[in-house]
Amino acid sequence: LTTLLAGCAPTVALEPADDAINPICAEVSVRLPDTVGELPRRLTNAQATGAWGEPAAVILRCGVPSPAPTATLPCITVEGIDWIRDDSNDPNFVFTTYGRTPAVEVIINGDEVSGLSALTDLAPAVGRLPVEGACVTP
Repeated sequence: LTTLLAGCAPTVALEPADDAINPICAEVSVRLPDTVGELPRRLTNAQATGAWGEPAAVILRCGVPSPAPTATLPCITVEGIDWIRDDSNDPNFVFTTYGRTPAVEVIINGDEVSGLSALTDLAPAVGRLPVEGACVTP
């Protein structure tokens, strides 16, 4: 993840998610904002992806597998969208939409941008994903 976030080439090289060709990911992609957490959008070389900041501090990939229910990772709700948060690679946090298929993965460098701010800015685009479930409190 560190290498992914540290690149400084004009175009951010990313791997597309397995289901990046899903038409719903196209709906998300065309609605991605020009800025996230005040960071400018960058060009990427992969379908259904986005990157912001130089070096890239926010990376988005649409079409990742939907996560299964988890008792070990927290589920948070931001702007009506549920996210599973993986902070095992702090300060790089991985947020994956929960209860939406296809899912979106957002990798955020917490030293550069607030996760809450980034997810809030991405909500209008990510909100295009159909809802199939929601976080529940144990």
